[in-house]
Amino acid sequence: MGKLTVLALRVVLVVLLAGSVFVQAVMVPLLADDLKGLDSDFAYLRTPFLVITVLGVVTVQVVLVCVWRLVTMVRRGTVFSDAAFRYVDIVLGAVVAAALLVFALGVVLAPGEAVAPGVVLLLGGVGVAVLGVALIVLVLRMLLAQAVARDVEAARMRAELDEVI
Repeated sequence: MGKLTVLALRVVLVVLLAGSVFVQAVMVPLLADDLKGLDSDFAYLRTPFLVITVLGVVTVQVVLVCVWRLVTMVRRGTVFSDAAFRYVDIVLGAVVAAALLVFALGVVLAPGEAVAPGVVLLLGGVGVAVLGVALIVLVLRMLLAQAVARDVEAARMRAELDEVI
């Protein structure tokens, strides 16, 4: 990966992380104030909605930090090692958690008439799409495992060849 690509990706990661902190620090409290004005029929939605929102932002932040660490490993040439699996596994867990949060939001909004049934259906579709992203990350993890195994095999063969020479 070229230096310019790494720099561009890091700039994007910093902007996204700063934006997510802004959402947590400014937008969520403003949203909480706005939700205070809900009808008493829908007041029960306030706390679960805010908790799901904050936890969703946390899942994004976890993914951003892990991608930063993986980019660092790529730059150093150490991404094809067992240490990379820890970050990929964390990303996988965060994406699955995000999907579960989307489904939970659908469950919270489904009863009553707070939102139209189509919105709940859309949330179910978004949850399935996020699970699809988790499956893509899982496939990429398997590709990383194959690359690490081949790297280990190549090192072993190199060592055997060095002994022969």
